[in-house]
Amino acid sequence: MSITVEEVKAALGKVIDLNTTKDFVSSKSVKNIKVEGGDITLDIELGYPAKSQIDAIRTRVQAPLQALAGAGQVTVNVYTKIISHAVQRGLKLMPNVKNIIAVASGKGGVGKSTTAVNLALALAAEGASVGMLDADIYGPSQPMMLGINGRPETRDGKTMEPLENYGLQVSSIGFMVDAGEPMVWRGPMVTQALQQLIEQTNWRDLDYLIVDMPPGTGDIQLTLSQKVPVTGAVIVTTPQDIALLDARKGLKMFEKVGIPILGIVENMSTHVCSNCGHSEAIFGAGGGQKMCDEYGVEFLGALPLLMAIRQQTDSGKPTVVAEPDGPVAAIYKEIARKIAVKVAEKAKDMTNKFPNIVVQND
Repeated sequence: MSITVEEVKAALGKVIDLNTTKDFVSSKSVKNIKVEGGDITLDIELGYPAKSQIDAIRTRVQAPLQALAGAGQVTVNVYTKIISHAVQRGLKLMPNVKNIIAVASGKGGVGKSTTAVNLALALAAEGASVGMLDADIYGPSQPMMLGINGRPETRDGKTMEPLENYGLQVSSIGFMVDAGEPMVWRGPMVTQALQQLIEQTNWRDLDYLIVDMPPGTGDIQLTLSQKVPVTGAVIVTTPQDIALLDARKGLKMFEKVGIPILGIVENMSTHVCSNCGHSEAIFGAGGGQKMCDEYGVEFLGALPLLMAIRQQTDSGKPTVVAEPDGPVAAIYKEIARKIAVKVAEKAKDMTNKFPNIVVQND
């Protein structure tokens, strides 16, 4: 007795994607089902990068199909297709950039830049094409964190090529000024510099552009929210009450300008002693989760306060590339996948689907 397509769909309707918590049928991930006798072939299309989980997902999908009566060979092709998603009303997508994710904090010193670079590297490790924009004009740190030196090249005298390391395309004002030179600029100059960095960098086919925002809610944040098509924002905080107070301001700012909050990351959640391994919540506990409950946003994950994270980032080799199979890199990758899933669940960008209407006089 041959197996029907309906039987295949019924079996897959009970298989949950652990990343989205939805079954593969209702999420429309199942494509191109073909049944010949007992042999089954199908595609699983993921809207998020998950290179490290492809085999596990394939096995998870194959198992219930293999258990069907009369099943023969089951072939499952799992792949990722990342598309552009909706941004603020009235803004068009940037060429060659599908999704822009702002990583922000209400105040400095919470490890936002460290978190941003490791999340960018985690998305790249999972198979995405990723760019990093260092939007902190006054205190650019990404060149040091990514171990990149040099000046950007220009091929046309108007635009510049991003510098690269660890598979990331990177643009920063730090590439254009000496490391010890202060940026003594007023607000309009800073916002103009940010726009030039974003629009005059020749990004190449990015799935995600991660923007490392400066702390606070000033000119740069307003420029980004009003003139740059942002898919969503991630807020980084520590459990400390004073950090949470400022993180709330950042969250409310994004809400006011129509940029959705993808979630909150709690950094420096617990301190782990490098000698004895004792864990202690020196900045308090549960603050990030409490803030998520208060505003109805997702708690993306918590990172420990470890000397190794600081040492690796300061040396120009962040944790995700320094210890790619370590426990902290695993946390960054899990958070990055959650962010990518949240982006994938957003409405698609439809600006290119509608024809341009031109009125002409005969």
